[in-house]
Order: sequence, then structure tokens, then C-alpha cells
Amino acid sequence: MSPTEQELDAFREEVKAWFEENRPPEPDFLLPQSFMEVGTDEQFYYLRDWQNKVYEAGYLGMAWPEAYGGRGMDQAFQNVVTREMVRQQVPFMVNTIGLNWAGPLILMMGSEEQKQRYIPKILSAEEIWCQGFSEPDHGSDLGNAQLKAERDGDDFVLNGSKIWTSLGRHAKHMILLARSNPEANSKYEGLSFFLAPMDVPGIEVVPIKKLTGEYGFNQTFFTDARIPASSLIGGEGNGWKVAMATLMFERGASGGQAGGHAQMQRETSHLIDLARRAKRGGKPAIEDPLVRDQLVNYVMREKSIRLNSARSAHKALTQDWPHAISISGKYQITELTREMNEYALSLQGTNGAYYVGDPAAIERGLWHRAYFNAFSATIGGGTSQIQQNIIGERVLGLPKS
Repeated sequence: MSPTEQELDAFREEVKAWFEENRPPEPDFLLPQSFMEVGTDEQFYYLRDWQNKVYEAGYLGMAWPEAYGGRGMDQAFQNVVTREMVRQQVPFMVNTIGLNWAGPLILMMGSEEQKQRYIPKILSAEEIWCQGFSEPDHGSDLGNAQLKAERDGDDFVLNGSKIWTSLGRHAKHMILLARSNPEANSKYEGLSFFLAPMDVPGIEVVPIKKLTGEYGFNQTFFTDARIPASSLIGGEGNGWKVAMATLMFERGASGGQAGGHAQMQRETSHLIDLARRAKRGGKPAIEDPLVRDQLVNYVMREKSIRLNSARSAHKALTQDWPHAISISGKYQITELTREMNEYALSLQGTNGAYYVGDPAAIERGLWHRAYFNAFSATIGGGTSQIQQNIIGERVLGLPKS
């Protein structure tokens, strides 16, 4: 039975009080803005300990089964927690890939042994997960993955490389798409999906320096790396099906995530506050009619995304385009975020030239850093251009050409 509004209101007050009392102290180092920027050990351990504290308090994985470390409660309670975390701007949950992609996938398609083995340690952040999809030479063509997984008795031997493996330096496991049968009738039939261990010989993780100067991304090399066949999920040769299910979780088109936010989101309220403090012709920028018009546009877009998210839970309200909201969500959110961060820089005028570390930088340069980092989200999980194609073909029914 769904919780009543009174129950949710009482729970909201409990959660609000807990986060206000238990918010971690500000560190003496720069915190990353999302899991894609975690580059140092001190950043990682600070965020891992914070996730573990939230989980131990009972506020993570609330809707996941009790048998695997969750609380078996209604998803509405977890939604309350996640919204409060965003509102209070507490640090994000570092094990994002485990909580939002690997965990839901294992719960949906994994064996009982895999669920018992992996899910509790995903929630507690005891074991971190990374993703092995993209490859250096294949861009957005995920189906053309070439990393080899050759069967050798009870093992698979991996050779090749993956790129953009966020959290790769700290990960215990990788959700990995690899080519197990190069002779298959189609490129999609020759793929298999693995819950691959990262602590075996033959795996090397090399950090990649980003435009921001951070090292959240990595390239991962596999040289005769041997993993057990028991790490397969979905069966040998069914990797494309499993990968598509994973992408539905990554894009937010499928539910079942553990909760918690994945990044320090800059919202319209922050942008409006900046417009009040920024100057145009000696006056607050917010007094400029053109600035006000643009801010209202962002507020409307942000509000529509939230309302559509609530609307998607009611089938009667989505009968005209049943999958439109879920499929378009990732595209709308990431593009709005990128645009808002860019507009924040324009509001700063010449002060926009100051970056993180400069004493004259507005809000310590966080808007600049958020703008550069926003491009990662428009690429991961399928670029914005790919998302537009998906919306056109699967929602609007447009031809491919």
C-alpha cells in the first residue's frame, strides 16, 4: 500500500533533520562535482565514507529488497530522501554506477548468487563499480565493441581497452561489454556482458587529464586478463540485450535505482541568486528585462522536467506518448544543465575570466567548473545527438533517414 501524504510529510521532517545534523564537514581540498571528477584518494575516501554513513542510517536503497541489504520500502520514501539531499546540497553518492546501473541490472537479470554477492556492498560503498562500454576507436558505436573475451575453460581471457572509465582507479568491479564471438552472424550477436573483477593481473588503469585539470576519467587496458565465466550476466552471446537494459537505467528511462544524487546540481534558484548579485550597467543583472525573460525560461523548463517526472508514474497521463518522458529525460536534463551553466558565465561579464583557485573568481569558480564538466553528462549514456535520434525514431516514429 502506498504511503499517505501525512506519512511522507513526517518522514520528510525526519530526513531533513538528519541531514542538517549529519552533514559532513567541509574538507580542506576541492570536492568533485560528480562521480566523473573523482580523481584523488582523499576525494574518494571522503565520499565513500559519506555514502556508507547515509546507508547505515537507512537512507539509501530503501526500495531494494531487504534480503540484499535494502529496506523493502515504497519508492516514495527514497524519493523524499533524494530530493532532500539535492535541496541541502550535501555531497553526492560516489558509487553512482553501482547504485544506478549495475545494481538495478543485477537485481533484474542476475542470479541469486550474484545478488547476494554484489548488492549489499554496492549500497555500503564497500565495493565501487565502473563501466566498460566506450572504446577509443568506436565513439558512439557501442555495438562495434572490439575488446576480446576468449573462452578458456572456466575463464574468459580479455584483451583490448576501454575509455572514459570513471572511478576506474578505485573500482572493484566493472560492468563490461566485450566481444566473445567474432564469427557471429552480426556484430550484436557476438557480444557478452560481464560483472568483471578489476583486481586481476593484466588490468591497468591510466588516468586522463580533463580540461578542468582533474583526473576523473581513465583508460583501462586489458592484457591477457583472466576473469571467471561466473561473472557473465544474461548468458554468453546476449551482451547486447544486457547492455541495452543497462543504458535504460543509465538514461533514467527505467526505474529501480537505489537513490541518492549523482552530482552537485546547480539549479535555477542558484542562477537567480547569481543574477541578483551580478551587475549590468551598474545595476543588478536581474533588473534587465532580457535577463529576467531568460531566467523565467529556465525556471519553466526545470519545472516541466520535475512535473513530467511525476506525471510519468501515472499511465493515464502518458497514454498519448507512453515512452516520451522516460526516453527524453536524460537529454532534457543534461542540455538544460549545460545551457544554464553557460548562461551563468555570461552573467558574470569580465569576471567570467577568473577560474577555480583565483581569489577574484565568483563563488570560487564553481560555475566555470560546472560548465566544463556539464559536457561529460551530454556525452555519457549516448550523446545528445544520439538521444535526439532515439526520441525521433522511438517516440515520434520518424524514419531513420
